Amino acid sequence: MHLDLTADPIDLTATLVDTESVSGDERRLADAVESALRGLGRFEVVRDGDSIIARTELGRSRRVLLAGHLDTVPIADNVPSRVDGDRMYGCGTSDMKSGVAVLLHLAATIPDPAYDLTIVCYDNEEVEATRNGLGRLAREHRPLLDADLAILMEPTNGLVEAGCQGTLRAVVRTTGQRAHSARSWLGENAVHAAGEVLTRLGAYEPRSVEIDGCTYREGLNAVRIEGGVAGNVIPDECAVTVNFRFAPDRDEADAERHVRDVFAGFTVEVTDSAPGALPGLAAPAAGDFLAAVGGAPSAKYGWTDVARFAALGIPAVNFGPGDPNLAHKREEYVEIPKITAAAEALRAYLGR
Repeated sequence: MHLDLTADPIDLTATLVDTESVSGDERRLADAVESALRGLGRFEVVRDGDSIIARTELGRSRRVLLAGHLDTVPIADNVPSRVDGDRMYGCGTSDMKSGVAVLLHLAATIPDPAYDLTIVCYDNEEVEATRNGLGRLAREHRPLLDADLAILMEPTNGLVEAGCQGTLRAVVRTTGQRAHSARSWLGENAVHAAGEVLTRLGAYEPRSVEIDGCTYREGLNAVRIEGGVAGNVIPDECAVTVNFRFAPDRDEADAERHVRDVFAGFTVEVTDSAPGALPGLAAPAAGDFLAAVGGAPSAKYGWTDVARFAALGIPAVNFGPGDPNLAHKREEYVEIPKITAAAEALRAYLGR
């Protein structure tokens, strides 16, 4: 397979979408990306599994990293791509092959950039964190990720979304005593006891936190409840799974303490957590980026891999042509004019 990175990023998006790359099956696309980047002759290219890092060494005073994941969620009869008016439909059009097309196109068509460039295309973003290709690159090739600013081409509708929320999942458990439901007074109903957990959630007042002009709204919600033994048994166990989306001024330890305080008196088991990322907009390279692309930045709701860059001390923002509300949908699409607009905005920032 041959990728022409000098092609219009709209056409390049279609080519990437038509090359199936469900998580764990990115090899064919990764081979093509690696070959195309090596063929430019301007980049030092490193391959790790199905992830690729390509770097210029031009002696510039700053380095900008552009990153995007190659994988998609499972296909839902939405490949190959198709165009209808100003929309291109297909798996990954929005999340995030249009963004990857833009970064690859710019790598090929800005021969004398204002900054040294690092291009990162990685595998397994859409699956469990232990398989994430960017995480693997951070462990195995940390120095190659150094940059003054990282731009992650996550779908943002062509707007700058800074930082991201952290996320924590926990199971809040209640216990009781089993009994026959005909003699319920002989038991203690654990599901009824979970009512207090839900009452606290209903009364919970989340914070809104402003950081670098971006407002992050927190949220603590029940996402699953499990309990019950049989239709004639008073249940002796109940588990309420809660998800806490927290502002990036909290670290994971603070988020856990907060959840335990909310559910004081109950058994709380944290099952998963990931830190958020501060906006990083005070970094000089970020300020120049905002000036070039225009518009006011907003907070990123949800977790993205900018958190991995933030953990490395690299300021990072989300910026891509896709619509985050369309990610993973059968009818996923990208608005074609936004592909062109994203490429033009980044060219204005990266060019000389």
